[in-house]
Amino acid sequence: MNRAFLALGSNIDPERNLPAAVRELARFGRIVRVSNVWESPPADDLDQPDFLNAAVLLETPLSADALWHRVIPEVEQALGRVRDPANKNASRTIDVDLSLFNRETLVIDDRRLPNPDLLSRAFVAVPLAELDAAYVHPQTGRTLAEIAASLSGAAGMRLRSDVVLATGAMAPTSAPPSSVC
Repeated sequence: MNRAFLALGSNIDPERNLPAAVRELARFGRIVRVSNVWESPPADDLDQPDFLNAAVLLETPLSADALWHRVIPEVEQALGRVRDPANKNASRTIDVDLSLFNRETLVIDDRRLPNPDLLSRAFVAVPLAELDAAYVHPQTGRTLAEIAASLSGAAGMRLRSDVVLATGAMAPTSAPPSSVC
């Protein structure tokens, strides 16, 4: 089985779309863990609502290529994702990104894994660190916890405990990094 770390984001009805994305992803494997939900300002196109971000650890028999070409587009389409070719950072119902796959370094089409955004964007790094803080980035040698801690100080993120993706064994195993709260 493969371990796929998926980053989720939404700023159109995110309280409904993030949990729905987790349910959709569960059709393709076993959800091992989900992160907390974090609110953050938009990264590039500032004239839109804040985003809610989270992450999912999916155990799946599928390859990274199958996730990228089949599963992610299917999940995004099921949740009404519309891509604006003129503005790749426009508001969206859901954005699912394959951020890490096992401990591999891959290129799928023009997408690099590990996702380079993990090293520069707290809204990607913090939820991923909640899934497996000790995971060692295959290119930098730093743990996800170290990466998240280095980015979270000025991120403007806040925990959204009112939005729950899953309960029980799938919930985050640790409290969020104190430097983010």
